[in-house]
Parts: sequence; C-alpha cells; structure tokens
Amino acid sequence: MPAFDWDAVIVGAGAAGLFAAIHAAERGRRVLLLEKGKKPGVKILMSGGTRCNITHDCDTRGIVASFGPNGKFLHSALAALGPRETVALFEAEGVATKIEETGKVFPVSNRAVDVLDALLRRLARSGATLTMNEPAREILPHPEGGFRVVTRSRTLTASKVLITTGGRSYPGCGTTGDGYGFASTFGHTLVPQRPALVPLTVQAPWIAELRGITIPEVNLKVIDPEGKPLTSRRGSMLFAHFGLTGPAPLDVSRAVSGHPEPGKLTLELDLLPGEAEPTFDEFVRIESAANGKQLLAGVLSTKIPRRVADQLLIVCGLAIDRKAAALSKPDRQKLVSAVKRLRLPLRGTLGFEKAEVTAGGVSLDEVDSRTMQSKRVPGLYFAGEVLDLDGWIGGYNFQSAWSTGWLAGREL
Repeated sequence: MPAFDWDAVIVGAGAAGLFAAIHAAERGRRVLLLEKGKKPGVKILMSGGTRCNITHDCDTRGIVASFGPNGKFLHSALAALGPRETVALFEAEGVATKIEETGKVFPVSNRAVDVLDALLRRLARSGATLTMNEPAREILPHPEGGFRVVTRSRTLTASKVLITTGGRSYPGCGTTGDGYGFASTFGHTLVPQRPALVPLTVQAPWIAELRGITIPEVNLKVIDPEGKPLTSRRGSMLFAHFGLTGPAPLDVSRAVSGHPEPGKLTLELDLLPGEAEPTFDEFVRIESAANGKQLLAGVLSTKIPRRVADQLLIVCGLAIDRKAAALSKPDRQKLVSAVKRLRLPLRGTLGFEKAEVTAGGVSLDEVDSRTMQSKRVPGLYFAGEVLDLDGWIGGYNFQSAWSTGWLAGREL
C-alpha cells in the first residue's frame, strides 16, 4: 500500500464532521478536517436562534421515532452515542446544559458559541488538523487504493474519506449540496432533496392580518386532494405575513415540500386540540346564551386570541361587532368548525433558503448503518445531513449528526 498523507480526510466541519474528527483523532488516526468556509460550525452558531438546541431529552427510541421510517437507520449510531452520552460529552467540556419544557436541551448560557468553542477545544486536543477556506473540488479513487482529494491548492491522499458536507438548507452557511456531487461520482443513488423544517405558505390572504400571534398548542393536519391525511403534528404555531411558522408547521412541512403539487394540499387546523368538539360547542352555546350583551368575539376570546376570534367571525360571514345573544345553531356550528377544523389551502413552503434541514440525500440503502461506510466504495463514509435523514424540530437532527459522525469516527 502507498504511504498516504492522511489516514482520513473529512470533508465539511459541521456537527457531524467535528464529532467524527475528534473521535478518529483520539483513536490515534492522522485526521485532516477540510472546511470550505471561513470558520467551522456555522450552522451550529445559527441554530436554535443562536442558542443551539443540542439534543432532545428522550431515549434513543424517541430520536428514532422523530425520523419516521428512516429512523431505524440510526440504531447503531445512537448505540455508539445517544442523547445522554452527548449531554455528558458537552458537560465534560464545560458546557452546562438545561432541559426546557418542550424537552429541548440547550446550554445554560443560551450561547451556541459556547457549544462550538467546546468542540473546537476538544478538536485541538485530539490532534486533528483543521483547515479553513479549502473546499474539496474533487474526490477521486487513488490508483493504488484509498483516495485523492483535490482542493484549490493541493492534492491530498488518504486511506479513507468521510463526507459530512450537510444538505442544501440555509445555503448562506455554505451548505450548498456539494456532498451530493461527490456521492454521485462514486455511483451513489440520491433521493431527491427538498426543504424540511421550513415555514408554510398559504393561499388565504387574511392570515396576514394575524401576523405575530402565537398559539401555544394547535394540531395541524396536511390533507391531500383526495381527502387523505398525509401527516399531523401537535405543537405551537406562529402566524406570519406569508402563512404559518413555529414548531408544528415546521414539523409537517416535509409532507408539503415532498408532494408534487403542494398547491393542491389543504392544512386543517385544530386551534383547541385539548378540548373535544362537542365540549367546545356546548361552551359556546351556554356562554352566548348567558352573556347575550357581550360581543361574540369576547366570548370566544376566553379560549383563543381575540384577533383570531375576530378574524374567524369574518371567515364565517359574521359581523365582528355582533353580540352573543341569539346565536343561531347554524352560525354556532360554523364557528365551532372554524376553531376545531379550520381549512387553509396551502401554497407551499419558503424553500431551502429558510429550511432548517434537508429531506432526501444519499440513499440509506447504500450506506452500512453499523459503520457509516459506503456499500459501493470501501473506505468512503457518509455522516450527518448529507444522508437521507430528517427529523422533527427539537434537537433531533443535531443528535443524528453527532451520532453518525461519532460512529464514523470510530471506523475511520
């Protein structure tokens, strides 16, 4: 075998690449981590509103479940490094963590930079070499085994190569899908990419009137043209001038971006998921009768925000200033239906520019989940978002990146 410059070259210094480089170098491997941008871990710094949602407070089964059918691919990676071990790793590096009510795990400092600094300190101790402003231009098989990695300024040789270049979400971070080109060069199948964890756009112009209003708990259901539910999710939601954002809309967005005609989909909103429809109907009936002189919107505002109540009256063809008295049964049923089964025609999503993650990517059928090694090319590995893995909002996607990177680092 030839003498290689490096035991392993890792392409992309994001969450997966950093964890892989640390683990491989700590095992005594000669590791080069190539980053095309000016600094590593840019997406780590941006995530969670610059707070970095490190992981989710659940067991490995909870992480697997968040990725849907593809989640089973993560069993070995999570066995190598699960949520508890991830938290312990950061705590050992001086990053105290906290669990919020939603189950999201954040640094106590609320500073993503503390997370990245901890990783860079450990990377430096590991002995791995990190270079910035050096994008990989080509990854080629070495005639005598291993690989040649061509950058702007040099050609490197390595026994093994790990691709951790991320997806196509937040392209401003530098995640512009470079890894897909490298994967296809080696004959890998790519599952079409689409934005996930991305805000939804709607065709109902009146939604813009509610921008800035948050509803702490809603249930959202995406319905196809035949009336079949594609997905549903319960969580908080924020009205925006373009449509809807917040955890629940973001979690159902992969079903919207994955549909060939998103403009034909409908979003069904239950604005009071904790209350059964007959119970709410009875509430409206009794309260409107008992408080006849009060505005009908005022009665509704004990359950939903007042501006939302006003807008739903308009949607139902009722006057905003109508009194609660003499609310007919048909009008009451229209209002109850608007609160419990509000239908909004969808337009689509805000696309990769505003997506937190990418759905699609390198086909999981062609990667060994026990090692992260390509089944097509020995010595070639993949980890992180370049793979066809996308989970719910809440730290699940970071956990996938940490875990697949750690497992790959064990094998390099």
